[in-house]
Amino acid sequence: MQYSSLDSFLKDGRAHLTKGPVALILVEDEVEVASTLRHHLDCGFRQVLALMPAAFALPADLHGRVVRIDHVTRAGTSFAETVNRVAAAAPGIWLYYCFNAEYLFYPFCETRTVGEMLAFHTEERRDAMLTYVIDLYARDLSAHPDAVSLEDAHLDKSGYYALARPDPANHGHPKDRQLDFFGGLRWRYEEHISAKRRKIDRIALFRAKPGLHLRDDHTFDDEEYNTYACPWHHNLTAAIVSFRTAKALKRNPGSTFDIQTFTWHNSIPFEWHSRQLLDLGLMEPGQWF
Repeated sequence: MQYSSLDSFLKDGRAHLTKGPVALILVEDEVEVASTLRHHLDCGFRQVLALMPAAFALPADLHGRVVRIDHVTRAGTSFAETVNRVAAAAPGIWLYYCFNAEYLFYPFCETRTVGEMLAFHTEERRDAMLTYVIDLYARDLSAHPDAVSLEDAHLDKSGYYALARPDPANHGHPKDRQLDFFGGLRWRYEEHISAKRRKIDRIALFRAKPGLHLRDDHTFDDEEYNTYACPWHHNLTAAIVSFRTAKALKRNPGSTFDIQTFTWHNSIPFEWHSRQLLDLGLMEPGQWF
């Protein structure tokens, strides 16, 4: 199924939003589009929406498996506007959003679907899930100058930390059950990244409801959606492994010549398995076993 614009989809394609969870893949360039779509189909999403420029090709095997929406995802806040427009048409439905060359991992994802995980999360009276965006990068930039390689993917095994999130409306006191998380390439190359884009936390899984709005810092205007856990115990968290920052650093003329390699003494190969992320503390199962 293909729609010529987001307006056309929201007018004629709302049937695709009646059952969740639904994945929104915001395609910014032609890097690893097919692998991103296939990965999220394998996660068990009821619908996978590919919002991508009309000029981009979609592999033949994905026709009929994903819903293609011709749409240009621009830099800045437009991604939030796009997600909000879809969310407004899907009240009560679990939604997920990411960009191409990003891949969702959650505890035990090799044997359990994302729907099973969200059913458990819903039973714990949670309407959103914190995800950490974990940077991936190719070890050999001479072989992979755009820093993207599924076979040669590496990540940082340490260097992640959290800071209290101040509340401007409460004299700067920390917000309840909210933290700002940092690490990865955005921490190691912070001189090339604006301060407001250095966080690695994203509320990428959420249940839509009337009046809810995603902000351009990947948080919502309902503060409970931004919490990492409920008041009584720890909850599930997930991870999005992402080549997006590495791509940007190598494409940006202001940083590309300063970076000969992303690897350092804390780099390890990514095993493409949830157990590795659990062992590194980059997501947690909460009460789900």
